[in-house]
Amino acid sequence: MITLIAGGTGSVKIARGLSKTADDLIVIPNIADNIWLHGLYICPDIDTITYGLAGILDKGRGWGVKDDTFVFMEQMKKLGQDHWFRIGDKDLALHLVRTNFLNEGKSLSWVTEWIRKKLSVSTTIMPASNDHIETRVETPSGDMHIQEYWVKNRAELDISNIMYKGIESAKVNAKAVEFIKNSELIIIAPGNPISSIGPIISLPAIRKELESKKDNVIAISPLIGNKAVSGPASKYMQIMGIESSPFGIASYYRDIASNLVISEFDNEYENRIRTLGIHIYKTNIVMEQSQDEIILSNYILNIVNKA
Repeated sequence: MITLIAGGTGSVKIARGLSKTADDLIVIPNIADNIWLHGLYICPDIDTITYGLAGILDKGRGWGVKDDTFVFMEQMKKLGQDHWFRIGDKDLALHLVRTNFLNEGKSLSWVTEWIRKKLSVSTTIMPASNDHIETRVETPSGDMHIQEYWVKNRAELDISNIMYKGIESAKVNAKAVEFIKNSELIIIAPGNPISSIGPIISLPAIRKELESKKDNVIAISPLIGNKAVSGPASKYMQIMGIESSPFGIASYYRDIASNLVISEFDNEYENRIRTLGIHIYKTNIVMEQSQDEIILSNYILNIVNKA
């Protein structure tokens, strides 16, 4: 069994690759991007993973359903309603169904499993918690949900802090912990360490299990040098006082991962990372094509096979 801790566009790429190369894959997706909008419960990272594994993700945008239309959003705009968060019409149907099930008392895990089966996804997708957690940022304009910061405000505001609201009271999903415990390999996807991976590994029960199995944990760096492969990982790391580099990634994960895959071009960081007691593996970590996803997945699986 292999467990992938995932969130963001880099995560869906490695999830697709692993789904084609690993026999028994579990994905634990980020839930702290979840947001209530228009009376609907929207789960961006869960849906991106689900659509990606179902083969219907809009790869150009990196989110939503391919060939979707936006009649709903166009009408919302005409009616003078918020329309900053673009929801496609096919995507809307999923949010509506999820919200109805949640209002009936079903758990987020139950709904995620139901959707997975409806979309013929063979990989299990298991939220880290059924409770609502959200990543929020402090800006000069006030405290706001990270989706509002990133999408509505286009990441143009300064940030003084990033926090996970509700994580102190959230109950961990026991099944997610069990999957990690029983996995031969746990992979931390090359998602944003602060906003995509951070909320998952900040849940005490999950972090404790990862710490106990850190020799079986492999993290993939989302950075090449001090630049993110995609997204605002570098910016968020700097805000949280973490060096924006593969060494910063290694430091951030050092208590839960004994292995780190970095770019083949990041030779200058090797010695510093090794001082942390972390094993380094170098290869191409940029996944531009489907074949790149498979190659990187096979590379990671080969690390385990050679161990």
